[in-house]
Amino acid sequence: MSSQFGTIYRIATFGESHCKAVGVVIDGCPPGIPLVESDIQAQLDRRRPGQSALTTDRKEQDSVTILSGTENGITLGSPIGLMVNNRDQRPGDYQAMSDIPRPSHADYTYMAKYGIKAASGGGRSSARETIGTVASGAVADKILRQRYGIEIVAWVSAVGNYQAGAVDPEIITREMVDGNDIRCPDEQVIDDMRELVSSLKEAGDSTGGVVSCVARGVPPGIGEPVYEKLEAKLAQAMLAIPATKGFEIGSGFAGATMRGSAHNDPFAHKNGRMGTLTNNSGGIQGGIANGEPILFRVAFKPPATIAHPQQTVTYQGDEVVLEARGRHDPCVVPRAVPIVESMAALVIIDMIMRQEARRALSPLPSQS
Repeated sequence: MSSQFGTIYRIATFGESHCKAVGVVIDGCPPGIPLVESDIQAQLDRRRPGQSALTTDRKEQDSVTILSGTENGITLGSPIGLMVNNRDQRPGDYQAMSDIPRPSHADYTYMAKYGIKAASGGGRSSARETIGTVASGAVADKILRQRYGIEIVAWVSAVGNYQAGAVDPEIITREMVDGNDIRCPDEQVIDDMRELVSSLKEAGDSTGGVVSCVARGVPPGIGEPVYEKLEAKLAQAMLAIPATKGFEIGSGFAGATMRGSAHNDPFAHKNGRMGTLTNNSGGIQGGIANGEPILFRVAFKPPATIAHPQQTVTYQGDEVVLEARGRHDPCVVPRAVPIVESMAALVIIDMIMRQEARRALSPLPSQS
């Protein structure tokens, strides 16, 4: 679907990169949850453009307004409407490119599908659309933290060829991640990453990167096999984010080189519950959470819109050299961190609500 995600906790996003406003409608949020704009704004501030010299120069405050679904700061159980105005649109930047599909962008594919595309920016394919995701995910994140003690933290683990060292997923916090503008907790590579992104921005080029994420405190039993396994829904959610090109969980592709004797996670009784001594499974087995931290990684490609001259063709097939205009990130991963967290929150809260509905109808035995 172009706008909808979720089964019980459902969202429907709206808006394009240069329209008047973007936003989301949340359906299925439980009643009685304290909710005000500041609960949502913190994550939007981490996602917004222009927050550092390493991001796009587009200046947007991305101030959210709650339109419906609350009264006196409490959710009513009815649909919650959230809106963010676009204030720094410059559709004129794209006029000269209206007849030229940008290489590796979605201009051509949207035209092939709909016979029309947004004339400015990327339309629905723009990362501007993720405002609705982050806003609705911030609401889900608050519920997960307050009602279930679940913490979701993402961080930049690679920029270009620079890889962060091992990060302890048991102790990483958002405060640690936000300690620098690249959002990487490894001090050994921060300066190299920052210098790379800064030089590419000046040169009008771009690079990719990797965002890692951990979800701590997810109870065992969450997930809907066989076709909506927890890792499958997480993969779907992450690959719905613009510019994503890969998803791996636990040992990921490295697990393909291991032997079972090394890869298997032995069970043990720890902290009063069943657990595993290692976590190559990434917290999920058989598509169901096993109670260990859920750990996954998302690969992002270099932003497609760059200022370098590129040989391409118009829709009519005429050869042309494109020098794209507009304001774009040289690397998306620092601003993608809250997007990854929000998509994870949307998946996990929906899965928890589905499991609670099952439990209410058919009480399950204790999972201790």
